[in-house]
Amino acid sequence: MKDRYAVMGDPVSHSKSPAIHRAFASQTGEAISYEAIHVPAGHFQEAVEAFRNEGGRGLNVTLPFKEEAFALTHEVTDRGRRAGAVNTLWFDAGGGIHGDNTDGLGLVRDLVANLGCELEDRQLLVVGAGGASRGILGPLLERNPARVVIANRTAGRAEAVARVFADAGPVEGCGLDALDGRRFHLVINATSASIGGKVPALPAGLLEEGAWCYDLMYGDQPTAFMQWGEHNGAAHVADGLGMLVEQASESFRIWRGLRPDTLGVIRMLRTEARESPASNEV
Repeated sequence: MKDRYAVMGDPVSHSKSPAIHRAFASQTGEAISYEAIHVPAGHFQEAVEAFRNEGGRGLNVTLPFKEEAFALTHEVTDRGRRAGAVNTLWFDAGGGIHGDNTDGLGLVRDLVANLGCELEDRQLLVVGAGGASRGILGPLLERNPARVVIANRTAGRAEAVARVFADAGPVEGCGLDALDGRRFHLVINATSASIGGKVPALPAGLLEEGAWCYDLMYGDQPTAFMQWGEHNGAAHVADGLGMLVEQASESFRIWRGLRPDTLGVIRMLRTEARESPASNEV
């Protein structure tokens, strides 16, 4: 009998998680099933409880339920606590709910292991101060950058997020209008602007020589932010498809104790993404 896993969201029909985890199961020989479950707004807690009571072993959580998932946990990892949101749940024998946020680890693995982007002693800029930003800051700071700057249209929101992570490393928050004259080795777009084909209001001259631009979104064509990076002299641009697969591999490791190979799955999804709209969700 296969152990049951799923992703819950609203909407969720677009999710690539079933294909990713089925590929992982095939690769590792793990006997699991994995499905996408649509949960209407206001029904997340009862959906999780029903899934657990029916023998479900673990869940991925996508928009808009990551903060609700965090609120349901009895135990949560430090990175989940700092993010204030989780995308991975699992259940113990006594019915306890455990949570983690694997987004930031997935991003760092894609940047460092897959793409060869160095983070140590580098100046990093994270654009946006929402949930996506909070999910990646902890693992970024663990790589010992020279500094991480969080820039947001509303400076106060960026400053508030920076305070949450102040004990984790050199981090500061500011408004987008405070970036003039500053330069970075890596700029990460953690906003959803690419979905609408837009780019945050970033100044010219932001990129150091050899800089990277990374968009948490992904799609069939280079995102608007990737195009901005190329136009402004970035040596490397990338989207978030690799992050998607890497965060899923960490969920799989939590659940099954095995870390699957990701590069083949990324290649598979890269082909499929040519027919999909931009996204960054599980």
